[in-house]
Amino acid sequence: MSQSIDHFALLPLYAAAGTAILAFLADLFVAKRAATVAVTALGALATAVLALVVGPEAGTFCTTGACSWVATWPAAVTAALFAALTAGVLALSVPALRLGIAPAGEFCFLLACSMTGGVVIAYAGDLITLIVGLETLTLPLYVLVGLRRSGPAGRAAAASVTFFLISIVSTAVTLLGAALNYAATGAVHLALLHAASGPFAPLAGVGVALLVIGLAFKVAAVPLHAWAPATYDGAPLPIAAYLSTASKLGGVLALAAVVSRVDARAVTAVLAVLTMTIGNLVALRQTRMVRLLAWSSIAQAGYVLAALALGAAGVPAALAYAVLFMVLEFVAFTVVVALRRPGADGGALLDHRGAGRRSPWLGAALVLALAGLAGLPPGLAGLFAKLSVVNVLVQQNWSWLAAVVVLNAVIALAYYVRVAASLYSLPPRIGRSVADPVLVDAALHPRLPVSRPVAAALAVSVTVAVILGFAPQLLFDALT
Repeated sequence: MSQSIDHFALLPLYAAAGTAILAFLADLFVAKRAATVAVTALGALATAVLALVVGPEAGTFCTTGACSWVATWPAAVTAALFAALTAGVLALSVPALRLGIAPAGEFCFLLACSMTGGVVIAYAGDLITLIVGLETLTLPLYVLVGLRRSGPAGRAAAASVTFFLISIVSTAVTLLGAALNYAATGAVHLALLHAASGPFAPLAGVGVALLVIGLAFKVAAVPLHAWAPATYDGAPLPIAAYLSTASKLGGVLALAAVVSRVDARAVTAVLAVLTMTIGNLVALRQTRMVRLLAWSSIAQAGYVLAALALGAAGVPAALAYAVLFMVLEFVAFTVVVALRRPGADGGALLDHRGAGRRSPWLGAALVLALAGLAGLPPGLAGLFAKLSVVNVLVQQNWSWLAAVVVLNAVIALAYYVRVAASLYSLPPRIGRSVADPVLVDAALHPRLPVSRPVAAALAVSVTVAVILGFAPQLLFDALT
């Protein structure tokens, strides 16, 4: 194969990196928040379009038998998804940026840099490119988590430091695993990864286990999961949404690239069982909205890992589940943003009591997301996602793991139903007060106006969730 650089294949990367540069220049020379936000949004749209235009059968940085940049339909779809999530998170951030709660220039630049890392992960063809993409995706998030000028800045700083320290450990573990695997097999390109034999087989096995455990940090899998609840709850709500969707998607892609080529079934299965079980059990006791969503996302990562435990056979189901889950998770975070004041945190579960009565459309959207995450109608997207994972596990004779997935899905119903029911419950009467509970609730929790960018992001994400719920085969076809 030719070793020349195919710039056409690199167009999505150029668009993503160019977006970051243009956002920086717009903030530097134009000095208007609206211009910086518009440039970043248009850049994200251009990245998504170019990813789909380039399509498959384009690669570059190739040597004999392998390329470091590989364009496939799954890569194009996931790169476009990274760009779409970036645009969505930007829309959720507009109310806070207008009030100066976060600096628009720094925010847009860092968000575009993180999007660039996501695009690199989607197209990565070797372990070096994959790890560099993961770090490019993650590094800006350390700053974004603590980037606020008002509100609980101390908690945001603590969340940022926690995220940073645990990420360092996971990166070290990932690099050690990649180094041991390279020492045993001499392969760096994903297409050339294989199970080692002979005297180096034990060394390669340790390398693969460390590689999977290190990459599992990105999806907040046990044992590198403790950072997620504190970081999500301390970060601005739009960044928490990005961590729960785009950042997690990067981890899923990295894990899929590795486990589909080497035997990591045992360690991945153990991680799956621990992650989904601990995530669901701890979520039962949560009293804050974002922390509950964080532990829920940990449990959802366990379901993805269950499919990945099958290796290449489970990758399509895992990717489809990850995408469907992220759409529903984004809907949930968008509703929380709409129900809270700009710059506020997610609040306690009690703060959302009766929200469905005050804002029927927002309540309906959140119920749709919660039902989908639980795998129940009307959230058909989540239902098909869980069925796809259980189906592939049964087909591959992993019925015991399918049973664990079903059991955990039943456990998760308790907290999803509790949150959904509280959206339509009234506040309890205080003492012997004869005041109308509806009036009391309206006085304590007035209905807040929803900004147009947030409303647009919610409308688009709900529409996508409904379409994928009725036609999930569109996603499965795009990812195969």
